[in-house]
Amino acid sequence: MGHREDLLEGAKRCLLEKGFVRTTARDVVKESGTNLASIGYHYGSKDALLVEAFIALVERADGFEGPAAQEAGAEGATDGSLERFEQVWANILRGFPETRSIWMLTFEVITQGERLAGVRDLLVKAQGEGRSGLAALFTGIEESVIPPDVVETEGRFYTTLLNGLMVQWLFDPESATTAEQLTEGLRRVMGRLSGA
Repeated sequence: MGHREDLLEGAKRCLLEKGFVRTTARDVVKESGTNLASIGYHYGSKDALLVEAFIALVERADGFEGPAAQEAGAEGATDGSLERFEQVWANILRGFPETRSIWMLTFEVITQGERLAGVRDLLVKAQGEGRSGLAALFTGIEESVIPPDVVETEGRFYTTLLNGLMVQWLFDPESATTAEQLTEGLRRVMGRLSGA
């Protein structure tokens, strides 16, 4: 691994251990075995490095990459179907216990946004990618070709649901909404809207 990758991995570990606000450039350097100049050279700033590390952690937690993303459309679930909707949420929720520290970090970023103004700007820009990744998971459309209107409508819908589930799960996992309950709720709402 080169300095760029070492810094990214060190930043991930620091974020999970110390959070955004308390992680310093010196912490990342110590954790990565690199030097302060490497941060500026490879990432421009500590904040830019921490944002990239945070996004990588969230992508892993959301199931945007790896086996969870590939299994999201398991057998019997057509792209965009209620079955796929339920399976993707089940995959995401199944990973919540193992990724609790990442969701706590996300909550810190949300609640400390005013103190992290520069970081917040970088993360706002990255939200589009998050919406795109979620829309791709649920629709089965390849992320590189997903239409912008799908990202801006369905992607926003899934992001809103994910944020609500994250808060519920962090507050009380035992009473948090399940994939089955979420799907049944959507089914009923759709039925009412269509007059069925």
